Amino acid sequence: MPIQFLFLQNRMGKTRLAKFYTATEYAERERQKTDVHKLINNRESRFSNFVEYKDKTKLVYRRYAGLFFCLGVDPSDNELVYLEFIHLLVEVLDMFFKDVCELDLVFNFHKVYMIIDELILGGEIQEMSRPVILERLKTMDLTSK
Repeated sequence: MPIQFLFLQNRMGKTRLAKFYTATEYAERERQKTDVHKLINNRESRFSNFVEYKDKTKLVYRRYAGLFFCLGVDPSDNELVYLEFIHLLVEVLDMFFKDVCELDLVFNFHKVYMIIDELILGGEIQEMSRPVILERLKTMDLTSK
């Protein structure tokens, strides 16, 4: 089963970016966002970055500064791959935006979605090579300004 959703949320629970890879109704999506934030925001830092969420979903998340990067994945998938994927996404965003911050994600959300689309296709991770991804972004002639 592919990635079900990707959330970027701040510590206050404001969703800065959300991408769903499974068909879900709007009310359910909003409920998922709040449920996920409540679940991961209240966890102590000494706990692992994996937590069961509902029957068919496991959350893999990581906190960078004031943002939580969270993936909803199949419980039988390898969590470490997704944890590395989150780190790769943060590195690519940091290189693309030259020291990325939350405001870069808010005001350039269309570029962030394009970067995510270079990494994930239909809920499946397509590319894990940072140089390949950055080269593709260069060929699209996206500027961070």
